[in-house]
Amino acid sequence: MLYLSTRGHPDRKHFCDILLEGLAPDGGLYLPAHYPQIDDAALTRLRKAYHEQGYAELAFQILSLYIDDIPAADLKALCAKTYTAAVFGTGEIVPLRHLEDGLWLEALSNGPTLAFKDMAMQLLGNLFEYELKRRGEELNILGATSGDTGSAAEHAMRGKEGVRVFMTSPHGRMSAFQQAQMFSLQDENIHNIAIEGVFDDCQDIVKAVSNDLDFKRQYKIGTVNSINWARLLAQVVYYFAGYIQATETNDQKVSFTVPSGNFGNICAGHVARCMGLPIARLVVATNENDVLDEFFRTGVYRVRGSADTHETSSPSMDISKASNFERFIFDLLGRNGQRTKALFSAALQTYGRFDLSADPLFADAAAKYGFESGKSTHADRLTTIKDTYHRFGVTIDTHTADGVKVAREHRGDPAVPMIVLETALPIKFAETIQEALGHVPERPAKFAGIEALPKRVQVMPADVERVKAYIERHCQ
Repeated sequence: MLYLSTRGHPDRKHFCDILLEGLAPDGGLYLPAHYPQIDDAALTRLRKAYHEQGYAELAFQILSLYIDDIPAADLKALCAKTYTAAVFGTGEIVPLRHLEDGLWLEALSNGPTLAFKDMAMQLLGNLFEYELKRRGEELNILGATSGDTGSAAEHAMRGKEGVRVFMTSPHGRMSAFQQAQMFSLQDENIHNIAIEGVFDDCQDIVKAVSNDLDFKRQYKIGTVNSINWARLLAQVVYYFAGYIQATETNDQKVSFTVPSGNFGNICAGHVARCMGLPIARLVVATNENDVLDEFFRTGVYRVRGSADTHETSSPSMDISKASNFERFIFDLLGRNGQRTKALFSAALQTYGRFDLSADPLFADAAAKYGFESGKSTHADRLTTIKDTYHRFGVTIDTHTADGVKVAREHRGDPAVPMIVLETALPIKFAETIQEALGHVPERPAKFAGIEALPKRVQVMPADVERVKAYIERHCQ
C-alpha cells in the first residue's frame, strides 16, 4: 500500500514514512492510493475475529490492509499491547449501549484520559516508539489541541523513548479538567505551550512549522493531530466494532452521528464506508461553530476568523477551520489533487472560502457518501443532558449531547440503528453538567484533586517564530 498527497505531489510513500512525517511536502494530507474493499466474506471474517478474539484482533486485521512495512507479527503485538482491558477499563474496549428506540451510544472514552482520542493515540504512541527504535532516530512531535487531543497525546507519549511532545493549546479556552490533565504532567519529554488565541491559531502554527521543510527536517518534526493518517486509520476500527455489535448479519445497515469540529473522527467513518462497511448515513453534529454544517447544507465552505469563533460549552469543537476536511474534498472531487490544491492553498487563503454549491459532484455528495449534518446550541446541550439523565439515568458529556440532539433529528428508518459516538466522560466538563443537572458528574478516583496539582506550561503569543525558537531551545 502506497500513500499520496491530496494536493497532487508526485511522491508515493509507505506507511512508516508518513507515520513520522505528518503533512506531505506540498502541504497536503496523506491518503492511501486506494481504499481496500471489504466484501461479504471479509466482513464475516472480521465479525468472527471481533467476537472470538476481541478488539485487538479486529484492529490488527483492518490495519494490515493498510500497513505492509511492519512485519505482521510485530503489528499484531502492537495492537495486542494497545487494546487491553487494563488500558481501556473493559475487555470490550468500545461497548455499545442502547439508549432508546433506534438510538445507541458507542463508548469510546474508557481510556487513560477519558476521551475518544485515546483510541488512536495509545496505538500511535506504540507505533512511534517501535518505528523510531527500528530506525535509531528521534522525533519531536508538534501538536495542536482544543481539549482532548493534547492530553491523549501526552499521556500516550510520556516517557516514550526517542519522543518529545510540544503541544499548543488556546490559552484559557479549555475546561479546568482538560488543562489539568495536560499541564500537571511533569515528564521531561512533555512541553505545553498555551497560545494567546483560539484553536485555529494553534493549528495554523503547526501547519506553518510543518510547511517549513528545512526546519522540519533539521528538528525531525512530526505530528499527532488527525492530519497524521495513522491516527485516522486507528479510528476506522471502531466503526467496524460498532457496526458488528449493532448487527447480526451483513445485509443490515447502520448510521453514525459524530460530534465533529476538525472532521477527523467522522472522516474515519467516511473511510470505513468507502471500504464497503454497510453505513447508511454519516451525520455530522456541530456546535455553534457550524462551518461543517454550513457546507453540507449549502456547498459553501467558509472559515471564520478568531473573533468569529465562538467559545462554547463543547469546547473541543470550537473550530472554524477543519483540517481533515481536505481529505473528504479530495475524494469528493474524484481525487483531483490539482483542484484540491487550488481550493485549499489558493481560494481559502485568498478569500477564506470556496463554493461547490453549483458543482454536480456536491449534488451527489449525500447519495454517494451518505453525509448529512446538524447543529446544537448551549441550550440544546443542557436540554439533552437533562433529558438523557432523567429518562435513562445516563449522564453524557457536552459534545456527546450535541451528537444525541442531532441524531434524534436524523434517525430516519427505525430498522437502521443510529449509533452516536460518545466523545468524552462528563467529568471533563463538570461546570456544564452541574448547570444542567444540579450536581457534578462522577469523577474517577485517580483524578481526585487534579486541578490543584502544580502546572508546567509556557504562555506565548500566536507567533510561529516564537514557537520554533522554543523547540530549538529544548532540542539541544
